[in-house]
Amino acid sequence: MQTLTSILAIVAGTGAVLIVSARLFASRISSAGVIGARVAAMRAQLTLAVSATAMLGSLYFSESAHYVPCRLCWFQRIAMYPIAAIALIALIRRDSGARWYVVPIATIGAGISTYHYLIEWGVLNDSESCGLFGPSCAAVWYREFGFVTMAFGALAGFVAIIVLNTVSFDAASIPEEAL
Repeated sequence: MQTLTSILAIVAGTGAVLIVSARLFASRISSAGVIGARVAAMRAQLTLAVSATAMLGSLYFSESAHYVPCRLCWFQRIAMYPIAAIALIALIRRDSGARWYVVPIATIGAGISTYHYLIEWGVLNDSESCGLFGPSCAAVWYREFGFVTMAFGALAGFVAIIVLNTVSFDAASIPEEAL
């Protein structure tokens, strides 16, 4: 399961980079604009897919694999779980305005994930409060492909959600021959 979730994290991060790249080149490469517009049209579905996958993955690791979440892991969950609920409601109601709620929560989650990832790599020191009620935030349950940890997976998910909900493809950015 570690390898699967690591691959999904890499896919989410790569997807975010590709969406940003498509937006940057949409005015010059017609297929980039068309693909980007199609992805943007599926914003609610993709946001739900990323957030629900992250939520289910975190539940698997804590409930089935018995990895005890550290304090920062809990904060990341507190950010991700409501995004899944908001995305589901937005999808059902066809509410395109839900991104105004999702992006601030995902931004906070991305900040926490970045901080956690830096602690895991020893760039920042683990605070004493991390180990008071659970494992140390510096403890790494797994590291796949030499860099993917649970904190990295959460960060990739949050970044993908932010990109999905902020990058837009308007008709003006796509060459006329592609429309």
